[in-house]
Amino acid sequence: MGGRQAYVEAVESLRPSQQAEDAGRALVDRAVGLLAGRTRCRLSDAHRHLLQMTADQGRDLVDVAAGVITLFDVTEPSARGAAPHPRLPAVGVAQVRRAEPWLATAQAVLDGMPGQAALLLPVLDAGRLVDLEFAAATPEAEVADGLHGRALIGSRLGDHLPESLLSERWRRYERVLDSGEPAEVGPFLLAGERYTVRAHRVGSGLLMSWERHDRSPGESERIAGTERLGNLGWGEWDLVSGEVRWSAQVFRIYERDPALGPMSREETEALTLPEDLPLRMAAVEAFERGEQVDVTLRARVHGRVKYLRTVADAVRDAAGSPLRIYGIVQDVTAREAGARRLAEVEHQLAEQRRSAAAEHALAAQLQRAILPIPDGPVALPGLKVAVRYLPAGQEGMVGGDWYHATTLGDGSVLLAVGDVAGHGTQAATTMAQLRHSLRALAVTTSDPGELLGHLNRLTCDLDAETPEIAATAIVARFDPARRRLTWAQAGHPPPLLSRGGRTAPLPRPSGPMLGVVEDARYECAVLDLAIGDLLLCYTDGLVEHRSRGLDDGLDAVIRAVDESVRASPRQPLGELLARLRRANPDDDTCILAVRPITGETQDLRRYLGRR
Repeated sequence: MGGRQAYVEAVESLRPSQQAEDAGRALVDRAVGLLAGRTRCRLSDAHRHLLQMTADQGRDLVDVAAGVITLFDVTEPSARGAAPHPRLPAVGVAQVRRAEPWLATAQAVLDGMPGQAALLLPVLDAGRLVDLEFAAATPEAEVADGLHGRALIGSRLGDHLPESLLSERWRRYERVLDSGEPAEVGPFLLAGERYTVRAHRVGSGLLMSWERHDRSPGESERIAGTERLGNLGWGEWDLVSGEVRWSAQVFRIYERDPALGPMSREETEALTLPEDLPLRMAAVEAFERGEQVDVTLRARVHGRVKYLRTVADAVRDAAGSPLRIYGIVQDVTAREAGARRLAEVEHQLAEQRRSAAAEHALAAQLQRAILPIPDGPVALPGLKVAVRYLPAGQEGMVGGDWYHATTLGDGSVLLAVGDVAGHGTQAATTMAQLRHSLRALAVTTSDPGELLGHLNRLTCDLDAETPEIAATAIVARFDPARRRLTWAQAGHPPPLLSRGGRTAPLPRPSGPMLGVVEDARYECAVLDLAIGDLLLCYTDGLVEHRSRGLDDGLDAVIRAVDESVRASPRQPLGELLARLRRANPDDDTCILAVRPITGETQDLRRYLGRR
C-alpha cells in the first residue's frame, strides 16, 4: 500500500478539481450562454440549436460546446485542475445573473410594456426553490413597499412579500418552472388588496404580470399589451364592403401613421422584396385553394428590411369564395436575425473543425516521424523491451507521450518514458525536442539524475518562448553485467515492478516536473533486477480515466500485470501488451515493458503479434 500511496501522491496534483461530468455540464451551459449572447437569441433557442448541431454532426455534446467556447475566444476549463467557468442559467435551476445579454434584452422588452410585469429568476438552496429575484421589470411594476420599475432589480420577492413564500401560490410558481405550463393565480387578498397574477416560464425564470383589481385595465388595454409583448397585430379585410381594419400594433410594425389608415393591398405588396415574390405568389395560390396561409416574407419599411410573418384565413361562401379575410401580422425580425447568426456560428464552427482536423493530421504525421513504434520486442543488452503506443480515443487528441530505448557506448542501456502536457502540434513538437535532446545528452553523461537536470533546463528555456509548457519523465540506465537499474523521475508516475507474483509501484526518488523549477535537482534510485522480474513504465493515460478513480485505474493495471505473469510466466511481455490495449478517450498512453533476459530467453515476436 505504501507504493500505491506514493503513486497517488505523485499524480494527485494533476487530477481535475471536480468530476468530469460536472465540468462537461458547465461547458454546455457556458456554450449555450455564449451562443445566446453573441447571436442575441433566447437561451432555449441557443440550447436547441446546440443539440441540433450535435445530432447533425454525430459528435459528443461536450465537444461541440467546447468548439463554441473556443470560437468565441473564451478559455475552457483546464483538464489539469483549473476551476471551470461559472454555470450559466439553466431552466429552473440557476441564480440570476444580470450581466447576461439575454437579461438586457428582456429589460428592453419590458421597458415598452404597459402594466405591471417582471422577469424573476429562481434562487435555489440544495436544488429547492427558496425565493425569486427580480431581473427585469416594467416601468409600472410596483410592490407593496413602494419600490417600482428598475429599482426592483436585484431584490427578492421575499424581501417585499415574505408571506408569498409560504402561500399556496408559491407551489403554483414552482409547477410553472418545472412544467413550463403557464398559470393564473387569483384573485387573492394581499395587504388588503385583491390581485391576480399570471406566470409564464421564459428562459430560466418566470415572467409574472399582476393586476390590482381596483386599477385593472380594460379589455382593450390587455389586448394592446398582448400585441406589444408578441410584437404582433391583427387585421381584417371585408371583401363585400371593402373596409380594411388594422390594430394599433400593425401600424407600429409598418411604421405608419394611423391617421393615414391601413395600406392598400398594392401598397403592402410593393414593400415585399423582389426575391420573395415567388414565395408570396405560392402563398396566394394556397389561399385561393382554401388553405390557411402561414408565410414569412421580407419587407422594406422606411429603408429597413423586416421579416414579417403573416397568418391569414377567410370566411367563405358556399362556393368557397372569400367574403372576409382576417389574420395576424407578426414582426419576427429578431428571431430571423438570431437564426442567421446561429447559422453563421455553425459555419464558423465547421471551419474550426476543418482547421483542427488539419492540425491533428499534421501532429499525427509529426509524431509518427519522430516516434517510430517497433513491430516487435527490442533486444538490448540483458533486456527484452516491448513498446506500445495507444493514441487518445478522441479525434484531435494527438499528444506528447514518448519513449526512448537504446544501447549506450559503454554497453549499458538507456530507457526513458515521458509525457508533455497538452495535445496537438505544440505538444508533439516539444516531445520531439525532449527526445532528441536526451539522445544527444546521453553522449556526455549516463547518469539519469543529470540527464533530467539538463532536460529540465531545456524545458524552462522552451517555456520562455512558449509559456505553460510542462512535462514529466522517467530516465533509467541499466547495467547488464550486474542487472542493476539506476533511475530518476521528474513528476512522473512510478514504474510497476512484478516480482514473485506480486506487482507494486516502486518508491519514487524526489524530483519535480520538468519546466517548473529552473535549478531543480533529481535524485536517483537503484534496483537490482532478477530473472523473472517484469518492469512496466508508462504515462498517466494508462491509469487516469474520466469514468473511474485513480485507485481503480491503478488496480486494473496491477491486475493485468499479475494475470499476464500467471498466464505466461516464462514470456509475459506479449501477454501483457495484449491486455493493455484499450485506449483512453482523454489522453495518449505510452507503455514500455522491460524484462531481464539470459542467453536462453526465447524470441518473443510471435507473442507480440497478438494485438
